[in-house]
Amino acid sequence: MGLVLSHLGKGSGDAMVPDLNLDLENATPTQAELGLYGHVSTLLRPTDALLDSLKRYEGCGELIRKAISNPTPDNEEEAWQAVQPAVAKLKRYFEYSASLEDALPELLKALCEGNVRQNIEQYQALTKLLADILDFAFEFDYLKMKTPSIQNDFSYYRRTLSRGKLANETDLKTAMIEDELANRIALFYAYPTPMLKTVTDVTALFVAKNNLGRSVSECLAGLAAACYHSVTKKRTQRSEMIAFCLRVMVVSIILYDHIDPQGAFNKQSPINIKSSVKAIQAHGTTEYSNLMSALRFNTKHLNDDSTPKNIKQLLSSH
Repeated sequence: MGLVLSHLGKGSGDAMVPDLNLDLENATPTQAELGLYGHVSTLLRPTDALLDSLKRYEGCGELIRKAISNPTPDNEEEAWQAVQPAVAKLKRYFEYSASLEDALPELLKALCEGNVRQNIEQYQALTKLLADILDFAFEFDYLKMKTPSIQNDFSYYRRTLSRGKLANETDLKTAMIEDELANRIALFYAYPTPMLKTVTDVTALFVAKNNLGRSVSECLAGLAAACYHSVTKKRTQRSEMIAFCLRVMVVSIILYDHIDPQGAFNKQSPINIKSSVKAIQAHGTTEYSNLMSALRFNTKHLNDDSTPKNIKQLLSSH
């Protein structure tokens, strides 16, 4: 271990971003990976459908406002009938976050026990699955932040339940009437980036249980570096893969900043923030603003005294 973290804080540019032998675009599972790969792949299978569902989420704001401003039985019933399928979607998204709590520790265990760099290069398909989880978290949270009606719909749903209205309807049994579950779901959506928080919490718990903080940091730094080189050295030409790599690079940096005690921005960090920002500037195209905002607002140590002023200025200026 430590081959990635040995490339610390001197110099700048590509030379200071460790280059792993990792091909995320063409990674295929080896015989040794097949068991875990199959299990985690199955858990990740619903992600595209969930993102598509969230993209098409239509809020119930108009009907809810109508029911609140003119609370007739007909208006309230109309709002209730609209909000139930919406909340069923929100429940499904929330429940899926539990799948990440299952999959992520298994991947971290495979990649972070022993020689991390060797594991990443040997288990490239598993590393790609880790990247897929980080990418899903980024995309889900971006869509969630663009959909303020989510919290409004769920708040109305909870208020309706708390009044006991429709309490005798049998369909509530399948519509999440338990107050404790409703509270957990409300807390989940209260965070601006709920999936990233799930990933961060699961990773932090894994580190605490297994005393593998340095190894997990090395894994995340290595993944960020692999994504950086895939883009800057034009190892991938497809626009969707370039966007994928930039998103994974950013989430890897964010997660590293939460897991490592010193964070990603201090001078001893193995992550070259300047080079990463340059890669986003050069290749981020339509996602540039989202990627920079994620680095600025979702990291933990950016405003620490140990963060160089030029790094703070670099991120605050975008």
